[in-house]
Parts: sequence; structure tokens; C-alpha cells
Amino acid sequence: MKLAMALTLAIPAAFFAEAGRTADAPVVVTSIKPVHSLVSAIMQGVGTPELIVDGAASPHTYNMKPSNARALQNAKVVFWVGPGLEAFLEKPLQAIGSDAVVAELDNAPGLTKLKFREGGAFEPHHDGDHEGEDQHDGDGHDDAHADADHDHDHGAFDTHLWLDPQNAKAMAAEITTTLVAADPANALIYQGNAKLLDDKLDALDKEITAIVSPVKDKPFIVFHDAYQYFENRYHVRVAGSITVSPETVPGAERIAEIKKKVGELGATCVFAEPQFQPRLVDVVIEGTKAKAGVLDPEAATLDAGTDLYFNLMRGIANSMKDCLSRQS
Repeated sequence: MKLAMALTLAIPAAFFAEAGRTADAPVVVTSIKPVHSLVSAIMQGVGTPELIVDGAASPHTYNMKPSNARALQNAKVVFWVGPGLEAFLEKPLQAIGSDAVVAELDNAPGLTKLKFREGGAFEPHHDGDHEGEDQHDGDGHDDAHADADHDHDHGAFDTHLWLDPQNAKAMAAEITTTLVAADPANALIYQGNAKLLDDKLDALDKEITAIVSPVKDKPFIVFHDAYQYFENRYHVRVAGSITVSPETVPGAERIAEIKKKVGELGATCVFAEPQFQPRLVDVVIEGTKAKAGVLDPEAATLDAGTDLYFNLMRGIANSMKDCLSRQS
């Protein structure tokens, strides 16, 4: 009797173990940590994607390594945001094998796209693709909404798309569609994971709204203008940036302009970023009532993985709240 019962219990266990087994995972390569996090969540139970821009590196200043080139040559699927962010990947992606699928996530259906801001507290982008666009003074949410969803054009829009969870949902949907087409044997797993991720992103959206709500009307300065999507979603008040393009060190005149802006605002926060010249923030706030904080929009200080996107977004929200709550 005991032997028969043991066999009966063993059959379902063996059945479910076999049913849960996946086909071999395709080789998937991702460009930056936020994209890697979303892809990792959708690939859970199938495989782990590779990451190009790891550690504290930034896509704005990244140089390809031989190991990155090898990973791209072996890839079946590559996910990147697009040439406006990871310019270093343009030529390598053109050179990879024709069998590889390259998914440019800034083309995902349903994205909100916002133009670069110029003028006033946001210095001009020196990029001919968008000269002459309307200028913004840093708190024009209506202008930002009006500029959303314009046509895709290299360099014409802010590429920090993931800083709105609704954009992350649109990117996740495109990731799922691409993986299902490239690896139909694991389609059900990808689709199930995508549904779980979608629900988690909705919950994150509500959580961040609650975190920043008490300080959303307090203006602050950022190191570079990477936060439009966060600002547009949660109505926080980015009043200006020290630089628009982190590749370019701002000059003395620019620093003086921002220091004057901080003085006009009264007590505020000026946020550095881990990868870029944090000492410039000290120069800007010297002699003012402003406090210094740190924001990490590209997850330089976070470990790559499934949870990174959520840690990234919570980190930005909590850093804003902590610094702005200290203001008199």
C-alpha cells in the first residue's frame, strides 16, 4: 500500500517537472541595465540575457569591449533603446549576422516621447535635428504633453524613456512580442511573465505617486536633463539642468547661470549623478541654502537583474523626497 501511494505521488511530480521544462534559451543581448532588467523579468524560467553597459558605465560615454562584440556576434536577439541613446552600438549592430533580430525599443508602440528642452534653465542641444523647436522654461507640463508622440527622428526626442513606468510597460510588450516570435517554444512562459511584470509596473506607478506627492511642488535642479518622463508622469518640478548633454562639461558661464537660478528659487535641491562630475554640484550650491542630492537614472550604482528597474525608480523617488523634505 505504501509503495503504491508513493508511486501515485511520484507520477504528478515527474509530470509537472517535465511540463515546466523549457526549450533551450536563445542568446539574448541587452544594451543598458534598465532594458536588461525588463528583459530578465520576461525571460525568467527560460534564460538570462547578457548586458553590455554594466557596472557604473554610462551609454553616453561607453566604448565597446571585445567581449561585447563577441556577445553581439553570438546573439539571436538584441534589445537596445536606439541610436539617440546608445550611439556606440550603431555600427556594431549593422555588422552582426543577418539571423539576429535587433529590437529598437524607442520604436515600441504606445510610447510617450518628449522633445528635448532648450532655452532658459535648459541649455541648447547642439544637434541640428531639433534646432528651432519650442523652448521650455522647466515647469511646462502642458508643453511636454503637447510634444508627446511626435515622429521618430534620430536625436529628436529625449531617450530616457524608461523613467515612466507606462513607457516601461510599452517596452515590455515589445520585448515580449519579439521574444515570442524569435523563440515560440517558450512563448507561454514569456507571456505569463509579461503579465506579472505588467501588474508589478502598475503597482510601482501608484507607489511612486505616493512617495513624491508631498514634495512634488518643490523645484529642484538636476545634473543633466534626463528626467522629463519622470517629471511628466509625477508632476515634480525640474527647474533646470546643469548640462543637457553629460558628454560636455559645462563652462563657467553655464555654472553661473545655474547658480543664479538656484538663488532665485530660494532653498532647493541640486542633484548630482554617480558617473558625472559631482563636484560641479558643490560649486553650484556654494553660498546658497540649497542641498545636494544624488539621482541615478541609468542605475550606475545598482546590481543588474530582474529587480533593478524597480529599485531604480524607487531610488529616484526616495532621493527626491528625502532631499526636498529637508527644505525649510
